[in-house]
Amino acid sequence: MPKPGDTRTYTKHVTAADFAAFADGVVHRVCSTFSLAQAAEWAGRLFMLELKGEDEEGIGTYINIRHIAPAFEHEALAVTATLKQHAGHMVICSFTARVGERLVAEGETGQKILKKDKLAQLLAPRQG
Repeated sequence: MPKPGDTRTYTKHVTAADFAAFADGVVHRVCSTFSLAQAAEWAGRLFMLELKGEDEEGIGTYINIRHIAPAFEHEALAVTATLKQHAGHMVICSFTARVGERLVAEGETGQKILKKDKLAQLLAPRQG
């Protein structure tokens, strides 16, 4: 059972799909803040996979991210989540994202464990 202070690392290689891009095209040919946030959520989810039961699933509740430096195409981005708190249904992690020794981003994620049937009710399309 994971405990506060434990870490999990997710490594991804930056590709063109991670670039900062909008409807008007590519803004920067580096890993976007959006893509960093997705990787940070996945690193925190590694704890969620260990903590949730078969009849449960996780859902993100917040993310705080400070994007500090670029991560370039083909670089290996290591996102390390550190479990800060697992209280009740909440799972809070801090994270760092690095390319080698270069700090690319840091922040915090929050996720909540819910029963799958409760989550299905919450996420069901609303009529009217």
